[in-house]
Amino acid sequence: MSSTKFPVDADAIRELASLLDETGLTEIELEHGDAKLRVARGTVATAQSVSAPAPVATAIPASAPAAAEADTGHPGAVTSPMVGSVYLSPEPGAVPFVKAGDSISEGDTLLIIEAMKVMNPIRAPRGGTVKSVAVENGAPVEFGQLLMVIE
Repeated sequence: MSSTKFPVDADAIRELASLLDETGLTEIELEHGDAKLRVARGTVATAQSVSAPAPVATAIPASAPAAAEADTGHPGAVTSPMVGSVYLSPEPGAVPFVKAGDSISEGDTLLIIEAMKVMNPIRAPRGGTVKSVAVENGAPVEFGQLLMVIE
């Protein structure tokens, strides 16, 4: 085994482990370029043979951040809280929940992310104007991926 250590974002791992608890998922894997981050909940046997969930993570560093990741630092960035498929409207052929230029209020539904056959509405964390929508209807999204920017 090599003695070279990969830099690991402990906060990202904690956030993903927390997301496992919130959603009941057993595994989350993110890939961006050459970088991969996988957090899985397994079982660990104790001396008393009692099983308990334990998060496990592996990371492979990226060579350079993508431009879309740079926008996630915008104060109005709305990022995906989960892995899934994004839907911009409540049903096929319907008007999108929001589009660039729309004025929105905190709590308004921005889009839906389908994960494991569950439709999860993503709500506006604050009011403002939708500056841009960074995803396409029906596209797969990853945890932390930029969805839209609110000004």
